[in-house]
Amino acid sequence: MSSESQADTAGVKKPSLAEVFEAEESPLLRYAFSLVGRRAVAEDLVQDAFLRLHEQWAEVRQPRAWLFRCVRNRAYNHVRDHKREMLTDASEDAEGPQRDVPDETLRRMEAVGLVHMLLGEMNERDRELIRLKYFEDEKYARISEETGMTVGNVGYRLHHILKTLAESLRKAGIEGARS
Repeated sequence: MSSESQADTAGVKKPSLAEVFEAEESPLLRYAFSLVGRRAVAEDLVQDAFLRLHEQWAEVRQPRAWLFRCVRNRAYNHVRDHKREMLTDASEDAEGPQRDVPDETLRRMEAVGLVHMLLGEMNERDRELIRLKYFEDEKYARISEETGMTVGNVGYRLHHILKTLAESLRKAGIEGARS
């Protein structure tokens, strides 16, 4: 298989590995760092995910979702395998902010991983709305200009996207924090 973009059996263009790397490396690093809290470990997890993707490139149909799932799973493994280190770091940091116990960290990682997977399963338009509103902090008027949707439709779509995400998370047993 060449590294050029190619169409899969459904006729959908699959990006090249280089295109996927270019588009996903930074978001994956941020995601991995949010899960493990260490830059070097996050970089190792992302590098490992891309190496695994390269090995399985022909079989992977949704590289972005596959990468996020791979990084999440590798992060789970890292946290599990390094529980003692995390507890030691937390006790040495007594004056600093309290760290979560490993079980709570795993619950948060699971929730974040599930959100990333659900975002990966959304259609492109809905994913773009989420990106513009919650990752780039754009106002509805600016999103409307960029997408060609009316301001009211932007608000309506975002409301329903979030409602659907919340329902999917509830079904998976993940409830929002209560005040």
